Amino acid sequence: MEALSDEEFDAILGEALDLLPAGVTEQLDNVALFVEDRPENGDRHLLGLYEGTPIGERGIAGFEMPDNIFIYRDNLIDFAEDADHLREEIVVTIVHEIAHFYGIDDDRLHELGWG
Repeated sequence: MEALSDEEFDAILGEALDLLPAGVTEQLDNVALFVEDRPENGDRHLLGLYEGTPIGERGIAGFEMPDNIFIYRDNLIDFAEDADHLREEIVVTIVHEIAHFYGIDDDRLHELGWG
């Protein structure tokens, strides 16, 4: 896919956020979503990353640092065939990373079609 301006990517991201399945964000608490160009390690294949403590492993509420979900703009654009595919992959990536917040591992996500 050809390069997109920040504004074009943000518009597609907004559309993707509107397409998240019902209920997937229902119990999200203390989680921030960040868009970065690429991961710090330069991995050109990683589309997203969850950093934090899954909800089932948390201690006393209010004493944890915020969890972070990162999506990697340039990697997503490089992976996508067109704007529709990009939108779809953003949805899949965000759902995948949110699932880690809920304690769902990669193997189970692949079984569910969110791998």
